[in-house]
Amino acid sequence: MWQALDIGTWIAGRRSDLDRVKGPVSEIIERVRAEGDDALIDLTKRFDGIDLTEIAVSDEEREAAYDLVDAQLVESLVQAEARISRFHELQRGRDLWLQEMEPGITLGVKTTPLSRVGAYVPGGRAAYPSTALMCTIPAMVAGVGEICCCTPPPVNPITLVALDIAGVGEVYRVGGAQAIAAMAIGTDTIPRVEKIVGPGNVYVTAAKMLLRDEAEIDFPAGPSEIAILADSTANPVFVAADILAQAEHDPNAACVLVTTDAALADAVTEQVKRMAAGAERRDIIQKALDHSGYIVAGDIDEAIETVNGIAPEHLSVQVADPLSVLNRIRSAGSIFVGPYSAVACGDYASGTNHVLPTAGYASLYSGLDVNHFCRRSTVQVITREGLEAIGDVVETIADAEGLHAHAESVRVRRRG
Repeated sequence: MWQALDIGTWIAGRRSDLDRVKGPVSEIIERVRAEGDDALIDLTKRFDGIDLTEIAVSDEEREAAYDLVDAQLVESLVQAEARISRFHELQRGRDLWLQEMEPGITLGVKTTPLSRVGAYVPGGRAAYPSTALMCTIPAMVAGVGEICCCTPPPVNPITLVALDIAGVGEVYRVGGAQAIAAMAIGTDTIPRVEKIVGPGNVYVTAAKMLLRDEAEIDFPAGPSEIAILADSTANPVFVAADILAQAEHDPNAACVLVTTDAALADAVTEQVKRMAAGAERRDIIQKALDHSGYIVAGDIDEAIETVNGIAPEHLSVQVADPLSVLNRIRSAGSIFVGPYSAVACGDYASGTNHVLPTAGYASLYSGLDVNHFCRRSTVQVITREGLEAIGDVVETIADAEGLHAHAESVRVRRRG
């Protein structure tokens, strides 16, 4: 149950499961490589208990999904799509920019969208139409030519509606590590992709990491996690509500409160226990709380350093002067500032992306955005005048490195 934590032990434990499953996941990958669609059908029967007759979801099934989804939910998804698209449009750079750096030397960057990407949308314990939007809208904004999605069967009609709203028409009813392998390697039904994005359980995350030589990935994105940085001014009910909101995702979700006030830790503990007892998904929440808890720091400096060490997926900052703290946060996937910035807002409709690195990987990776779906190439346009301006520098350094053909390639041009 929710408890005081040893931060070192807690951080170390978040990545241990990945090593545990790499063996079984490797076996799944090799089966998909050798057997293709047959492996997907057999593994779906084994893990999901479903006999697949068709791997691909038909256009008719996607269209019929609207009849199975409440009209208000459809409208909410449409509004969420608009907000997410609007925020991600702001991330778009110029397809090509060129700048004359000095006479005769013009440099720039050409940005090219990827041709084909795959998105993984989890299923199982709940439907995640929000993740369908988050994974695919940035790719759409970037201008990716083909976007496919894999999601575990039975495919929830809400997920199909969300994908349709986002403009994705290529959907496959395959989940788990085998879905990642199919997208990375390719099968008769599922053409291979250049990049795979999206969160998943430890098996999905391990598969993404093991297949990085086959297809680029976004980052390790496993079970949800939250850190809350709070002082004595924080409302314990708000803090506890955010903790339960993330805990209900998955039994392996990780939730931690870092506070400078021991009394707040006690108050939050009481609220967590009270709320968890009456929660609809209390079985999942209780399991997540078994490896979650709080840390009481000596002062705000120690609290900030503790949070930076955790590098959480979600960080809620609920302190008296949050903007001063914000400037000192170095590692967090998405930051929610102030008591009314519920993390759930970012999960659904504020417009930011909720596909974020977990297990401390926020210290190495940024959350999903438009740039994940683009390649950038530098461009240089050099005239004879520009070559004369830098020719001596190039030749001198090239000769010093013993790369005389490099130097000669410039000399021959300067000789005319």
